[in-house]
Amino acid sequence: MIKAIAVDKDGTFLKSDHTYDKAYFEKIFDELKRQDIKFIVASGNQYAQLQSFFPEKDQHITYVAENGAVTYYDNELMTSYYFDQQLIYDVVETLTRYFKLTDIVLSGIQSAYVKQICSDEFLNFISNYYYDIEKVASFKQIENDNFVKVAMRIKDKDLVEKVINTLETKFAGELRAVTSGNDSVDLILPNVNKGVAIQDVLKQWGIKHDELLAFGDANNDIEMLDLTTHSYAMANCSPEVEAVAQHKAPSNDDSGVLQVIEQYLKRQK
Repeated sequence: MIKAIAVDKDGTFLKSDHTYDKAYFEKIFDELKRQDIKFIVASGNQYAQLQSFFPEKDQHITYVAENGAVTYYDNELMTSYYFDQQLIYDVVETLTRYFKLTDIVLSGIQSAYVKQICSDEFLNFISNYYYDIEKVASFKQIENDNFVKVAMRIKDKDLVEKVINTLETKFAGELRAVTSGNDSVDLILPNVNKGVAIQDVLKQWGIKHDELLAFGDANNDIEMLDLTTHSYAMANCSPEVEAVAQHKAPSNDDSGVLQVIEQYLKRQK
């Protein structure tokens, strides 16, 4: 019996054009509410951005945002985990000094932040994943916020490997680097991920791991998929995700998540 469903957003629930079949979803969502099945949107994206895709559903959707760093339900912050601020400044200095990276976004609980020197291309790119974005001359001028994630876009795959190896060596035990699709690299807290956050809410609800249905496509979904035997890798997933998930779902462009959920709902009627 499935009592909760967790879905990644980009590359999983959303199609490649960042849309989803709203009529199909409304049909499925009505049945989820009827069967009292919890619906969790779990993403590396910002809470405000996730929320914008599901208007007027705050009382029915739990949002695990920023790769598990923040969890919201009904517009209330349930849990949050954030970095030491000086660590983030040291990380950004390493990225800019050694790798000349400027397309960096800091995710705070209040907003997302980019430097004024970031490229217009990067700003347009991250607008697909962040709803509230502020430009600042220096990250050090940010006040009254806590940083939950650092993200960057690196198109050179060899450079991705160098950046990840350098950061995980220099800041061992203080951060973890994960790829999240679309040339994106996320720096997250080492013991915080979608799986940890979802485990917390399942415990609050009294729901067992094998009562969870989960979907993902990228490496930041691995811990979430590893929670349950009802785990689905999308047709377009990474090799690492395919190795962890117990099942394969149709492509995100074919509404694969909704197809699989519909099958489960029919069995539980």
